[in-house]
Amino acid sequence: MLELPLLFGSITIPNRVVFQPMEGCDCETDGAPGELTVKKYMNAARSGAGLIWLEATAVCPEGRTNPRQMMLTEANLPQYQKLVADMRAAAKEETGTDPVLILQLTHSGRQSIVPMIAYRHPLYEATRPVTDANIVTDEYLDTLPALYAKTAKLAVAAGFDGVDVKSCHGYLFQELLSGFNRPGRYGGSYENRTRLYFDAIKAVKAAVPKDYPVVTRLSVTDAIPYPYGFGTNEKGDLDLTEPDRLIGDLLGLGITMLNVTLGNPYYNSFVNRPYRAPAGAPETPETGLARFETVEKHIKERFPSLLVVGSGLSFYRADLIERAESQLERGICDLVGFGRMTLAYPSFYRDHLAGKFDPKKTCVACSKCTALMRAKCVAGCAVFNDYYRELYKEKVACKK
Repeated sequence: MLELPLLFGSITIPNRVVFQPMEGCDCETDGAPGELTVKKYMNAARSGAGLIWLEATAVCPEGRTNPRQMMLTEANLPQYQKLVADMRAAAKEETGTDPVLILQLTHSGRQSIVPMIAYRHPLYEATRPVTDANIVTDEYLDTLPALYAKTAKLAVAAGFDGVDVKSCHGYLFQELLSGFNRPGRYGGSYENRTRLYFDAIKAVKAAVPKDYPVVTRLSVTDAIPYPYGFGTNEKGDLDLTEPDRLIGDLLGLGITMLNVTLGNPYYNSFVNRPYRAPAGAPETPETGLARFETVEKHIKERFPSLLVVGSGLSFYRADLIERAESQLERGICDLVGFGRMTLAYPSFYRDHLAGKFDPKKTCVACSKCTALMRAKCVAGCAVFNDYYRELYKEKVACKK
């Protein structure tokens, strides 16, 4: 089923393979694509993937995770137009495909250069202390939908096929979903906690052409105990009551594709990126992989019209293609997403089609790419790429 096209509104996705958004922290300081950014996305374009979900793109300078995070502006629009055009040309030349290109819009919130938090969170703050002064005001939050709309209009001008209003991994919109104890218009009730997320989606949809795809990547659960996590109970167990309500409301707003993710990589990375960890890890990788399938299957059964992008597949290595096919055949998801794999072995799908898939090149699920990002370096595969391997030795391994 991987090779089957999929109709997405008026757009045809050439196949079911999705390259997930993976931040490289390698843009220019003005947010334009840097040399390493361009190299990564040209590799993605040549991969044969049907959908390329470009990485987190800040809608304002204060919402960037680092000084080299992607940020689309009027000034650097020509660089993005060139990147999109070059990607399409490379895809056509290499594989004869025309991939769908989605740009992810974000505000990094707690993970911004200067933390901008929804509320005081004792679990998150154990590793990154803040004060009450870091809590964003309702008045500031009121300004954000217009910034999302502005960036979405620029994405249309750049040639992207759609935009993602991101709510995942503990960033600002996702943190507000668990703002049970936040006072004011953006905390407490379900209506208040979802207000900014929904207002941003409405603003984006009003700013782009009528049938232009607006999608979302959502942490369906934070896997953190209530009241500090969304989609869980007091014990931290999965509770999909509110996520179900949220997804139903997203459908009502015209969201027709949901890119599923779980957890927060800054706090419980083993949830959203199952990895081959030493003994004593909080859970086995199999537990995390099963959680993905359980959540995705639940969503697909409850909301059959919603196109679901599955995640967590990079772990499977030699069984990668077989497991992806299995999930599609069992109706767990409509498209299969790969994150770390795209850094380690970007040509894996093209090689599969040519009968040259090499399991030895696949991601080993060590999360060194994430460690580079946390060390405030440019991020890439530190196992199979010489440049990132040496950078890891210099910036990360030497400090252990």
